[in-house]
Amino acid sequence: MRLFAVRDYRHLFGAQVIALFGTGLTTVALGLLAYDLAGPRAGMVLSTALTIKMVMYVVIAPLAAAYVDRLPRRTFLFLLDAVRGSVVLALPLVTEVWHIYVLIGLLQAASAAFTPTFQAVIPDIVTDEAAYTRALSASQVASAMESLLSPVLAAVALTFLSFDRLFLGTSAGFLVSALLVLSTRIPDARPSTHTRAWDKAAAGIRTFLRTPRLRGIMALNLVVASAGSIVVVNTVNHVRDELGGSQSDVAWMLSASGTGTLLAALVLPRVLDRIAARTVMVTGALVLPRVLDRIAARTVMVTGALVLLGGTATAVTLFATGLITWAGTAIVWAVIGVGMALVITPTGKVIRASVGRNEIPEAFAAQFSLSHLAWLVTYPVAGWLGTNAGFTLTWSVLTALAGTGAIGALLLWPRHEGQGATTGLATPARHAPGITDRSTLTKAA
Repeated sequence: MRLFAVRDYRHLFGAQVIALFGTGLTTVALGLLAYDLAGPRAGMVLSTALTIKMVMYVVIAPLAAAYVDRLPRRTFLFLLDAVRGSVVLALPLVTEVWHIYVLIGLLQAASAAFTPTFQAVIPDIVTDEAAYTRALSASQVASAMESLLSPVLAAVALTFLSFDRLFLGTSAGFLVSALLVLSTRIPDARPSTHTRAWDKAAAGIRTFLRTPRLRGIMALNLVVASAGSIVVVNTVNHVRDELGGSQSDVAWMLSASGTGTLLAALVLPRVLDRIAARTVMVTGALVLPRVLDRIAARTVMVTGALVLLGGTATAVTLFATGLITWAGTAIVWAVIGVGMALVITPTGKVIRASVGRNEIPEAFAAQFSLSHLAWLVTYPVAGWLGTNAGFTLTWSVLTALAGTGAIGALLLWPRHEGQGATTGLATPARHAPGITDRSTLTKAA
């Protein structure tokens, strides 16, 4: 079954992607608005706004996942888009920094509720098992790539428009997303098997905590957030104040990271598929390919973490020695983008291989919250410390955090999970959504 042959999924996924990139474009425009209002202190303003965003994602997303089966989902998704469109339309009118914080809180609360609601709808409109897991993975990748690829679009738009016009464009995008939602047929939700809402919200997080490879992903989230915060928060002040660039230059520099991410994300799946195919043909085994494929995913993701660590360390060195230039910044930002793709792209595959069939939505919702929890730690460091102590110290601290995450991933995610400690492996159950064969789960000791 071809995933995008399902009309309702096609429309909903289109709504999600449009809304995600609308949120990403708003983030870029927000950075420029912060610079317009706060000048050299723009990084602190932006990091505070983004910290509010992460708080909303960490708190609202699991609650939305827990309560979504009690709501009329199509109406709820439509209202979320309507709220976001209205808030974005108001952002160009702000005259005080605190206005930004209030509006961003509303915007991101709606955004945080949209993704888990969307994911809860998928099994009701995509009934084929293989297509269902691909749909969840596509949603996860789209969410992860939003903050990285949106600057590419923003860079092009800012060549022709002022940043305040970006807000108007993204508001229109949310309207299109809302219309796509209304064009779908979403059935009523099935009652949850959890007796309490928080049980459902916490189920995915408990799965992460008891599964070694998923604990490794939690550590890798810290690496991604540490490197990514340098790009997302500090680019505006670095380009405007250190390099003397324009508004458009800010977006183009951000797009260097997004381009690296995009290229790696496009190439990596094909490379992994070829490696897996070669492994099957050479070994001729029935069981080993799945194990070796998981090892390959670990290798790719750890390599990505090391690339990110090298990128942040290079940024610190170049800035501390006064050697960082336009070209140097673009190269380092692109390297960081490549490293982020190496970590992010295989994540959905690892999650699907680690949990039972009906636990997949909860696991993806947990990753959504846990990954944003890492950004909640690093955004304030990048913004507040960057404003008050300078980029050399700030980027050194973020490099240390990235190194901690990389070491943690190596320790928490053993190369051979079946030996020594415990595996925490789970073979996905081959059943319809809502049914799990618990006997297929290998629990951690």
